Amino acid sequence: MFILDQKNSIASQFIAELRDINIQTDRMRFRRNLERIGEIMAYEISKTFDYQPIDITTPLGIDPSMIAAERPVLVSVLRAGLPLHQGFLNYFDRSDCGFIGAYRSKDFAKNNEVNIDLSYTAAPSIQDKILLLLDPMMATGKSLVKAYNTLIENNGTPSKVHIVSVIAAQAGLEFVQNEIPNASFWLGALDGELNDKFYIVPGLGDAGDLSFGPKI
Repeated sequence: MFILDQKNSIASQFIAELRDINIQTDRMRFRRNLERIGEIMAYEISKTFDYQPIDITTPLGIDPSMIAAERPVLVSVLRAGLPLHQGFLNYFDRSDCGFIGAYRSKDFAKNNEVNIDLSYTAAPSIQDKILLLLDPMMATGKSLVKAYNTLIENNGTPSKVHIVSVIAAQAGLEFVQNEIPNASFWLGALDGELNDKFYIVPGLGDAGDLSFGPKI
């Protein structure tokens, strides 16, 4: 498991700005900071890929280079996942992409549990591919697990699974680890708790609303 803010870097500033109530109301800056985190995470995850040699012809000769042996498939949970997805796509620019619409049902507090509905799925085959499953907020983890299970049922079995969240709660992380034990986890920050409405504390609020405006 990789947690970005465990070592100080410019990413620490991006995460701080995402959390800051005096900065996060600037939607463009909020989206751009999510995108930046996506770019940094894409770079870190790329270090785990297999690479193959290739000879590149330059204006003055031949350079023996290394390129990734395969392209990952990017699948994001809508709508909050869009800016994070763009960050990954900036680096993995020829990857196949998928999107899953997941939301808390209106009775999300029923029986003191979060109930997740999926409204939309559009994804390519992930059979024997590297899957990058992206969701900025891992609160209970149920959206990620339901998205993953839907992909496995309909789109194949990946060779490797990387799960990416900008902010995760400890309880959500443990739930997803239990449900998807073969996954590698890439987090911006790991927070300690959920409140009685199952939002991450201290977290940053609703990433979808902060990116695109409040919903009704």
